Amino acid sequence: MSTSIRQRLKRRLSAALAVVSSAAVLLVGLPSVASAAPGDYAKISGGKRCDQMHLKRTVPRTPNNSGAPTGQHQWTKSGPDEEYYYNNAFKGFENVPAPTAAELGQVTGSRADIDKWDKAYAASKDPEDMRKAIYSRYQRHRNESNNPKPFGGWKVNLISAQVSKQKGGVFEVKAVQDFNMVGPDWLCEVTIEIFDKDGKKIASRRYDSYNQRTGELGEFKSDGKRKPAQLRADRIILRHKDANHDFTRHRLTMFTSEKPNGATLRDYKAENDKLRAERGTGNNPIRIAERRATAKGLWPETKYTKTYNVFNPLPNRGTQGPGASIAYGSGQNPAQARQLQNQYLADNARSALGRGPGGVDFSTLELQYVGNPVKGKALDYSMKADLMPDEDDNPGWGGQAKLELASDALFTWLALTPDRQWVNLNPDQPDTIMDKAFGETDAGRVLLVADMEMKRDFSRAMDPKKSPGKEFMEAAPKVDGVPCWGSGRNWIVPGRAKVREQDGGIYILDAPLEVNHAAMDFDTPVQGEDCSKKLSKEENERSHRLITQYLVPHVEKQINTDPKYADLRRVYKSRVAAEWIRQQDARKATDFRPLINSNNLKRWPLRGENAHWDKRTVWREMVKSFTEGDFTYEWPLGDGRIYTFFVGGIDFAKAPKRNVTAVEFTAQHRELPRTTKDSVRTETSARDSDTAFLGGNGTAPADDGKPDPTPTPTPTPTPKPTPTPTDPTPTDPTPTDPPTSPGPDPTKPGNGDTGGSGGATPPANRPDPDGGLADTGSDTPIGLISGIAAAIAATGAALVWWTRRRRTVQE
Repeated sequence: MSTSIRQRLKRRLSAALAVVSSAAVLLVGLPSVASAAPGDYAKISGGKRCDQMHLKRTVPRTPNNSGAPTGQHQWTKSGPDEEYYYNNAFKGFENVPAPTAAELGQVTGSRADIDKWDKAYAASKDPEDMRKAIYSRYQRHRNESNNPKPFGGWKVNLISAQVSKQKGGVFEVKAVQDFNMVGPDWLCEVTIEIFDKDGKKIASRRYDSYNQRTGELGEFKSDGKRKPAQLRADRIILRHKDANHDFTRHRLTMFTSEKPNGATLRDYKAENDKLRAERGTGNNPIRIAERRATAKGLWPETKYTKTYNVFNPLPNRGTQGPGASIAYGSGQNPAQARQLQNQYLADNARSALGRGPGGVDFSTLELQYVGNPVKGKALDYSMKADLMPDEDDNPGWGGQAKLELASDALFTWLALTPDRQWVNLNPDQPDTIMDKAFGETDAGRVLLVADMEMKRDFSRAMDPKKSPGKEFMEAAPKVDGVPCWGSGRNWIVPGRAKVREQDGGIYILDAPLEVNHAAMDFDTPVQGEDCSKKLSKEENERSHRLITQYLVPHVEKQINTDPKYADLRRVYKSRVAAEWIRQQDARKATDFRPLINSNNLKRWPLRGENAHWDKRTVWREMVKSFTEGDFTYEWPLGDGRIYTFFVGGIDFAKAPKRNVTAVEFTAQHRELPRTTKDSVRTETSARDSDTAFLGGNGTAPADDGKPDPTPTPTPTPTPKPTPTPTDPTPTDPTPTDPPTSPGPDPTKPGNGDTGGSGGATPPANRPDPDGGLADTGSDTPIGLISGIAAAIAATGAALVWWTRRRRTVQE
C-alpha cells in the first residue's frame, strides 16, 4: 500500500556580514445643548483693557482688523517664522548643588535676604552670589511649606516657573500686539462662570481676551495645546443663553505661535463641527490662529550651567542646548514618561512650557546637521525627530538612549581606523565575527543586529501567499514544478545621499540605504539537494533579476522606514557626519584630532540594557537560521505533493553623495538654516510639518549676539503661601524683564493678518494670575564621496547573504 509522499524543500539563507560604516485625552461627552437649562445663569467678572494691561497704552478705538484674522477654522500666517526672547536666567544655574546645613544657615529666606543676594549678583556677576540667592529662595520654601520638596525637585520647578511666567507673559503681550487686540472693545483676563438654578457652579473659564462688541473669546497658548478641562467648560459656555447673557453667537479663537498637536486639531475640529451643525451656520465658532514664532530663552553661561556628555570630544566637557536637555529629561520607559508628562501638565498653567518631556518621538531622532569643529569649541549640532501626535496620552520616551547612540556612534567612527570597522557573520568563522573593540560599541552592535534582521525580512518577503513573495514565486523558474533560484548574497549599501555644506557645517538632508543582490555560489555543505544545479544559465540569471525586481525593493523600503531599523539609520547619519569632521580636521586641527584613528573607545562603551551584549548571541542565531530555517512556507502541486520551504547580509562598501546646489537648497530648504541655528538654543519645529529640531553646542554662548542674558533680578512682592502645602512650588523674584525692542504704535491700527510687527519683543511681564506656578522673577562639493569610500574600505571576506535551495524527501 502506497503512502502519501511529502517532498520538503529547505531554503537556508545564511550571511556573512562585514560592515564598515558609514491623544489623545478624549473629551468626556457632556451633553450638547442649544441653550442653558431653565434657571441657569452666567456671570462675567474681572477684565482690564488689553492695551492698558499689556502695552501700557490706551488706544482710543478698536481697529477693524483686530482679533482672528479670518473666519477660517485654522489660519496660519505665511512667511518666515518670527522670534521673541524671554529671560530664563535660572537655566544658567541648573547644576547648583544641594545646600549643606551650614549653607542654609547662612541664608534666611526672607524677602530682604533674597533681595540682598540678587543685588550682589547683579553687581558682581559672580555665580556664587546667585547660588546663595537660590539657596535663600529654597530656605523660604522650607519655611513656608509643611512638606518641603527635596532641593533637586524644587530646583526643576524653580526653572519651570520662570519659563512659564517669562515666556508665557511675553507671548501674551506679543499676541495682543500681533492681532491688534487694542481699543475699548478688548478686555483681557475675563472670567465667565455658569451656575445652575440652585447656584451651583457648572462651568468656569478665564479667557485671555474678550471682545465685548463682537463676542470673540481668545485663548493665548504659545505651545498650541488645548487643555481638556478648559474645552469642557467652553462647550458649556458657548451653548449658554439666559436673560442677560447670550453666548450662543460667541466664537472662541486659540492664538498660538506653534503648530497645534494632533489632539488639539482633532478636538477643536470636532467641537467646531458640532457647534456649526447646532447653530445652523457656515461660520466657524471655534478657530485657531497660528502665527509661527520661536521663543528663545536667554541665560548666562556659568560654572553651574548644566552640560551633557554628548558630541564633545574633550574629556570632562559636555554640550549645552535643548537637544540633550529634552532627551535626558524624557522618561526611560513609557510609565516614567507618563509620570513626567503629568507633572509637566500640572506645572504648565500658562501653556508656555512647550509640549513637555514627552512631546518628541525619540525613536525617530537622527543627526541632521553638524557645524564646523572649531578647536576649543567642539561643534554645533542639530537633531531632528518627529513630534508625538498626542504627547499627553502617549508621551515619547527613551531620548537619552537614542541621543547617546547617535553621539557614541559619531565617536566610534572617528576613533576606529577603517581596517577595524568590520563585522563578519559566517557560520564557519565564530572567532572573526567582528573586531574586538568594535564589538564592544553600540554602533557595532546595531550593525550586526540589523544584518540579522534584514536576513529575516528577506525570508518574510518570500511568503508565497502574499506580495511580493507570491509574485516572485509565480515568476521564478521551476524545477519539478517547484520555484527555484540561484544562490546569492544580499547586502545593504548607502544610497545616494543628499548633503549641503553651508554656514560652516554640513546639512545631511537625506541618507537613504539601499539593498543590493548578486549571484554567488558557496561551498559550505548543507542538507538536501541544490535545485539551482538543474537551472540553465539563462534561468539562473533570470531568477536573480526576479529577486532584484520583487524582493529587494520590499526589504529596502523596510530598512529606510521601519522603526526596527531606526538605530541603523541613526548610526549611519552619524557616520556621514564623522567623515566630514575627519576632513575638516585634516585641514586644520580640531578638538577631535587626538581621538581620530586612536582606536580608543573607552569613553563610548555599550550602554544601558545592552551593556552586557555579546556578539556571539547574534552569531548563534544566524547558525540556527542557517541550519534549521526561520519560516515555513508551502507550495502545493497538482498531484497532491506539498513542498515545504524553510527560509532563513550588509555591506557599506561605498557611500555616494551629492552636494546639493545653493539654488536647490534654497528652493527646497529655505528655512532650514535658520531653524537649525535656532535649534541650538531652543526646541523648534519645521513649518507645515510634525518634525522637531533640537540641538546643542560645545560651549553654547548664551548671548548669540542678542541682548545680555544675565540681567539684574528685580524683586517682586513676597508671594502668598502656596495653596497646596503638601506639594508646594518654589517662589522667587523675577529677574529683569526680557529684552525689549520698539514695537508698533498701538494707538494706530496694526497690520493684523497682513503682517504687523510680529518680530518685536514685547515688554515686561506681570505676575502669573493663575498661580499654578510661582512667579519667577559653498556651492563647492565637499568631497564626501571619495572621502567616505576611502575611509570605509574593509578587509576580509565579501559580505554575503547566501541562499540555497535544498530538498529532502519524507515518506
